[in-house]
Amino acid sequence: MTIIQNNVDIHKPIEVVYAFLADMNNHEQLMPDNIDNWSSTADEARFTIKNMAKLALKISQRIVNKEIVCIPIEEAPFALTLRWKLEDKGIDTTNATFVIEAELNMMMKMMASGPLQKLADYQVNTLKNIFG
Repeated sequence: MTIIQNNVDIHKPIEVVYAFLADMNNHEQLMPDNIDNWSSTADEARFTIKNMAKLALKISQRIVNKEIVCIPIEEAPFALTLRWKLEDKGIDTTNATFVIEAELNMMMKMMASGPLQKLADYQVNTLKNIFG
């Protein structure tokens, strides 16, 4: 299991950050420019990563103000779990950690680790920018 993650402190109450992340419609705002054909509901999102793959994800678990877990609902290039973990730091500050858990063989690990780390970095930085 390969685990890739990044985290950021956001100066908003945990309830606000959780409400944003708990709705898959909002996740389009967290995606980099190489994402196309986005469609979503509150629970699911479908999109294409340019020149790579199509993905369909659903929220499989919501733990209020703690964690949101997304898993593929269709065939994915590899087994994958995406998690947002939230921690209340007090005084309207939330620590948000984005964790990508991927089943990668050695070849896939060499090819995918860099782009997956870039995705984790991009999503936490974009989340921080959304909340200013």
